[in-house]
Amino acid sequence: MAIQLQKGGNINLSKEAPNLRKARVGLGWDPRVTEGTEFDLDAMALLVGTNNRARGDADLVFYNNLSHQSGSVEHTGDNRSGVGDGDDESLVIELAKVPSYVDKIIISVSIHDARERFQNFGQVQNAFIRVVNEETDAEIVRYDLTEDASTETLMVFGEIYRYGTEWKFRAVGQGYREGLVAFLRNHGFNV
Repeated sequence: MAIQLQKGGNINLSKEAPNLRKARVGLGWDPRVTEGTEFDLDAMALLVGTNNRARGDADLVFYNNLSHQSGSVEHTGDNRSGVGDGDDESLVIELAKVPSYVDKIIISVSIHDARERFQNFGQVQNAFIRVVNEETDAEIVRYDLTEDASTETLMVFGEIYRYGTEWKFRAVGQGYREGLVAFLRNHGFNV
């Protein structure tokens, strides 16, 4: 049975799943019924060092850069509607391949063209992040986002980070009202 986390909670993946080599990070959401433009939410992984900064564009894995150059993180593809049960988008992380300069992998979801479409996470429900052992399909941990993020257009769902030689997962649930641009600037990008 998976561990259910609350915002800010964390678990030691290395202890909870000692044989974990490949983690699938599943993300899901349901846009609330609205009149107007359909929602397009996009999952991404940002690989950052101890200074909480990425080295460059290659450290952002998303629908337009499906794989990190190290082969450690792979985006499994863009789901433009969010329709259906289960994971809407997934990232697969091969822990042994994560470069040594990477301290953590930040998992976030952004609403595509949110400003132009007048959309925000207050219009999204049933959002979650879960970590699954890719080899056994066993769910290790899950975090259901319950906050009302009525102004945010990007949400950091969680992060996988190094703790000595071990890997941990933290449930974050932090939003960015200014969306992707603010998130990227906060992590070393000049956008």
